[in-house]
Amino acid sequence: MTDPVRISTPAAPVDRARQLKAAMTFRERCITAKGRALRLWGNAIKGVGYLYHAVAPWKRWHMPSTVQPCLRTAAARSTASEVRIPRIVWQTNFTASCSLPMWVNYRHNLRLSRNYEYRFVSTEERLAYVQAHASDRVVNAYLRLTDGAAQADLWRLVVLYYEGGVYMDIDATLLRPLDALLANRDTFFLWDRRHFSNFFIATVPQHPLFASFIHRVVANIETYPAADGPTVFYTTGPGALTPILEPLPIDYVPRQIACLQGVYTNEHFQYIDRPRSKWIYAKTFIAPP
Repeated sequence: MTDPVRISTPAAPVDRARQLKAAMTFRERCITAKGRALRLWGNAIKGVGYLYHAVAPWKRWHMPSTVQPCLRTAAARSTASEVRIPRIVWQTNFTASCSLPMWVNYRHNLRLSRNYEYRFVSTEERLAYVQAHASDRVVNAYLRLTDGAAQADLWRLVVLYYEGGVYMDIDATLLRPLDALLANRDTFFLWDRRHFSNFFIATVPQHPLFASFIHRVVANIETYPAADGPTVFYTTGPGALTPILEPLPIDYVPRQIACLQGVYTNEHFQYIDRPRSKWIYAKTFIAPP
């Protein structure tokens, strides 16, 4: 792994949300409106999901571990745009079995990434990947994490650093085809209200920024206090990445023209077989050294 990027101190706080809104083109405003309409449709799907699972509470769909890209679509789009980021979509969850709204969300994203290979990684496979590729220091930090979301936070940085591609949270919903979002980019970052997000993030392999992310997260785990420490959000999640990205002159886009969360799904449908297991309920997520 290369040395982490040296981070300078930002000169002054920037109201990125206001800047991004002011700079939106007419087309981007149309995409934002499409996102609002999609949320209305998503709410209808959630309503159907509540009714369906009340009638058939045992029914689940299964997300495949791998879906190969559509070669015809890949050939058609390869000449339309230059995509340097590997055409791989990474996702993970505590189970591959999912509710109806989660399945609808998965199929929606698959339709907008037909020329990408899709890889679903289980909890056990995440650990195996980190152990096979990362340094002993990173592995030891990962093994101290007891919460699935925190583990996924670190794993996504490791897999994107070594292999590149696109990571999407299981409840993320694309607004545009991936090629349109990633064309001519080495990295892709979303600005989500008051911080950079990690629910949708992409890069070429071996990018030094991702070495910095891993270094920061591992340091946060190693120095985590015994009591009253920061939450998952600030230790391994977006709050750990934002201080690295804020001072840098990087390109980024607002989430409302690229990818949203919770359009088709919510906590109930994502954790239908494990209620109240979302990271916000975890009292502790790091084991003592």
